[in-house]
Amino acid sequence: MADKDLNVVNLRPLTEDQLNEKLIALKKEQLNLRFQAATGQLEKTARIREIRRGVARIKTLQRETRASEAN
Repeated sequence: MADKDLNVVNLRPLTEDQLNEKLIALKKEQLNLRFQAATGQLEKTARIREIRRGVARIKTLQRETRASEAN
């Protein structure tokens, strides 16, 4: 996944299902990066931070949509 895909501007128009798919993909990548870091094979250490922030952005958008639907 590219960094520009994790921008809020690119994430807002997505449906709840699409956000869930992206979240699952990010979680899988995060797990793989953790394994790479543990075995000393990780080249881009900053990618872990990008993934963590992307997960937070998606969860924030999901919470916002649930809150707006409740009102």
